[in-house]
Amino acid sequence: MTILDPRFAALAGRKVLVTGGIGFIGSNLARRLVTIGADVILVDSLIPEYGGNLYNIADIRGQVTVNISDIRDVYSLRHLVRDRELIFNLAGQTSHLDSMNDPVTDLEINCRSQLTLLETCRHHAPKAKIVFASTRQIYGAPDYLPVDEKHLLRPVDVNGINKMAGEWYHILYNNVYALKATALRLTNTYGPGMRVKDARQTFLGIWLRLVCENKPFEVWGGQQLRDFSYVDDTVDAMLLAALTPACDGHAFNIGGDRRISLKDLAELVIKAAGSGQYGERQFPAERKRIDIGDYYADDSFFRKTAGWSPRVPLEDGLKRSVAFYREHLSRYL
Repeated sequence: MTILDPRFAALAGRKVLVTGGIGFIGSNLARRLVTIGADVILVDSLIPEYGGNLYNIADIRGQVTVNISDIRDVYSLRHLVRDRELIFNLAGQTSHLDSMNDPVTDLEINCRSQLTLLETCRHHAPKAKIVFASTRQIYGAPDYLPVDEKHLLRPVDVNGINKMAGEWYHILYNNVYALKATALRLTNTYGPGMRVKDARQTFLGIWLRLVCENKPFEVWGGQQLRDFSYVDDTVDAMLLAALTPACDGHAFNIGGDRRISLKDLAELVIKAAGSGQYGERQFPAERKRIDIGDYYADDSFFRKTAGWSPRVPLEDGLKRSVAFYREHLSRYL
């Protein structure tokens, strides 16, 4: 059972919109908002490649309003944002490789649609607070570690460039139009509901699926360092960003409880599963071109501003994830 921060009680009765609300993070956020007592609308295109899965909200389906539409549809947006006090903007295309193979679609979803949403809010929901799900990918290959918000933004793929633009549209509208907005640069988020049938969200989903199927998995570049955020901790961060006025107009890193090599992470996955095996190999060429190397975040700015810190240790999060997929894997294939 997730411990609820007492500050979250302020969200009871608030009118909330979650774009990408049937996806991994969005559905976990929606579940928490329902528990708190918010009035929740979920918007999702349910395009198969982008992560939406109705099973993610099976337990709260009668407690939320669901609208199946695309954030590229400005006419739907006008209706959906009216009277919403908080908007968690999570809709997006997350695959770095897909963005290189189909850059125009990535541009439409991660950049142009973000501008459309902000313009719609400016005219039809000017008092709304918006929390945008950005990504650590916009930093590119780090010049130093841990990476703080002062680090140069230097994306290595189309997805990173478009997410960077989407993030800065939010900050611009906060600064110029007084449309309250903040951006969270998420690291590798994992947990129940994550995409596991392919690597469009994260490689860790593939690992979890394969150990649950009693199959070996591959570790690419095993000495690389990463940080990982359990989805409940990411949801905590989003709620606190929404509730903290000092967050308005800023972009923040969100990290994990530690940094870890991919090889050591693989060992933890096997430990959490109680069995399993993996092999090491070099990055495939198409992945190496857009790989950023070691990355872990300095998220002290957000911890200080919003009073946040991760609650779920990596070992516990992996155990919860394995247990979830052992029970529900067929729903995610």
